[in-house]
Amino acid sequence: MAELKLFPIGIQDFERLRKDGCYYVDKTDLVYKMTHTNNYYFLSRPRRFGKSLLISTLRDYFLGKKELFEGLAIEKLEKEWKKYPVFHLSFAGNKFTDLKSLQ
Repeated sequence: MAELKLFPIGIQDFERLRKDGCYYVDKTDLVYKMTHTNNYYFLSRPRRFGKSLLISTLRDYFLGKKELFEGLAIEKLEKEWKKYPVFHLSFAGNKFTDLKSLQ
């Protein structure tokens, strides 16, 4: 009997999603396209539409975590898997309604 996969409800971290074996709609071909063109992108989506997961996916891609992308479209597209320094800030979980909470 095949093992059931979980739906990644509330999971916003690409590495955790992949290591936990959750369902994942593979859009890594779009990640590859975004990172290999000279275009600017404005990523505007409603709440709970995967913005944090996309940023997490980009972070892991730029960190060169090839093993997380096994079986996904980008695995066949990317040939070099370079590692880049990544500075990742997350504003999730806070409201930042005043200067003190932002600091």
